[in-house]
Amino acid sequence: MTAAVWPPILDARGFVLDGGTTMYHAIEYASVEGFRPLQLDLYLPAPTPDPVPAIVYFHGGGWSVGTRRRFGRAFKSWQPSALERVAAAGFAVATVDYRLSSEAVFPAQLHDAKAAVRWVRANAARLNVDPTRIVAWGESAGGHIAALVGVTGDRSDLEGNVGDMEFSSSVCAVVEHYAPTDLLAAAAQRHPASDADPNSPDSPESRLIGAALTDRPDLARAASPVTYAHAGAPPFHIHHGTEDRMVPFGQAESLAAALRAVGVPVELVAVDGADHFWIGALDLEAIFTASVGFARRVTGLTETPTETPTETPTEALTEALTEALTEALTEALTEVIANR
Repeated sequence: MTAAVWPPILDARGFVLDGGTTMYHAIEYASVEGFRPLQLDLYLPAPTPDPVPAIVYFHGGGWSVGTRRRFGRAFKSWQPSALERVAAAGFAVATVDYRLSSEAVFPAQLHDAKAAVRWVRANAARLNVDPTRIVAWGESAGGHIAALVGVTGDRSDLEGNVGDMEFSSSVCAVVEHYAPTDLLAAAAQRHPASDADPNSPDSPESRLIGAALTDRPDLARAASPVTYAHAGAPPFHIHHGTEDRMVPFGQAESLAAALRAVGVPVELVAVDGADHFWIGALDLEAIFTASVGFARRVTGLTETPTETPTETPTEALTEALTEALTEALTEALTEVIANR
């Protein structure tokens, strides 16, 4: 890892990682009086003659904990890191901190997220980014924020007043992993083995809006991505575990149904047997690769579209094991018959 000169917009140094990605930490993208500075980290791919697409990533943590430096608990041990791998796939990556629910209630988180997108767009030329190709990506609470950024576009009533207001906060696509999308429906969709009650005053969802969901259904609806599904929304790629005990799989189905009802393209991949944080998922690589592949397709980095994934990792493994077992049994029976 060697030192590198930062882009002209920045006033410190980054580090060139193996593979040519340059990493910059703790860049202030906006400030809100009375709060900590709002910061992001940048992962810029090796220099190219043409502008590259960008991904703005939002971390999970129930809106109450978490850091921009973690792509997701399941990917923590990856080397190179998942963020480095996304950059190596041809993207400039901005991974973002936002105000947590203990600091400010909704819509502060959305306002911060939109400010981060506007910062990337405002500085696109200096970062060698194509401002028309910005993808929002997030997991869990961060996926909720990414989905909201996607479906709210340039709605003036949800822009807030954080950061540079001269640029659009719209994105061209959304990648969402196991995110809450319909807060009022979450309790009815709970996994049978779940002890989480979204309607509790102490739930992460209730802390997000500053009241129990059932006491303020208006705020719960305002904080739900399904509320804003409309024909002009960008395409979505959703991965969600079927055995998620924290955010029920029905939340993914609700958002996908709402978007498809108004003609928005949606890729919904059910990860069979997986709980939250991809616990129990048999093939993390497949989840990651499919998500990056979607982002590459919608931003034009991959010219030939691939088929929307429909088979879960468990289904694929089951099929492979069945074929192998059948082949082994056939060979054994053939040998027994031959030796009789």
